[in-house]
Amino acid sequence: MKLAHIALAATFAFSQSAAAQSAADKSAAQAAHATPPSQQPTPDAFAGAPAAKPEDVKSIDSLMAALYDVISGPPGERDWNRFRSLFIPSAHLTSTSIAPDGSVRVRPNTVDDYAKLAGGFFLKNGFFESPIVNHIQIYGNVAQIFSSYESRHAVGEAPFARGINSIQMLNDGKRWWIVSILWDSERPDNPLPKEFATKP
Repeated sequence: MKLAHIALAATFAFSQSAAAQSAADKSAAQAAHATPPSQQPTPDAFAGAPAAKPEDVKSIDSLMAALYDVISGPPGERDWNRFRSLFIPSAHLTSTSIAPDGSVRVRPNTVDDYAKLAGGFFLKNGFFESPIVNHIQIYGNVAQIFSSYESRHAVGEAPFARGINSIQMLNDGKRWWIVSILWDSERPDNPLPKEFATKP
């Protein structure tokens, strides 16, 4: 019986070794035929975005103007298809604020999240937002804009809020896209810097 156990153990060990070698050979063969990461197709970052109006995205200035224009108006529906066309589909819009306990609140939203949340407010409330100062920096195909803004419930009213939008843009060789917007609002302890507080 002991010899039988030894023989059985040897057979089992051999079969396990053979299976492992076969798996290793298969993995090596797959690796040899795999497409190197540098040659694999990259996801299309722009796929799924609605077609934009050419005049909205031909320059940084036109894209900035379209961004403020599309969210502004009297109570009612906004053109969310036009809004979405300004952004790459994976873009984020993130607000920051201070909670009553002094902690910083951060609320990241996708483009669709923002359309849903803001859309309900705009249906019942007039909202007009316009830039005060746009400070633009460009490097290659990317741009960073610090855009101070003021928000009103109606044209001609005093603004009920001011702040700064930090906007990142990308040029794909054909047009400009918004990649992200991060903003903070003016508060007594967080006034707009002098260079952003008054139109030039």
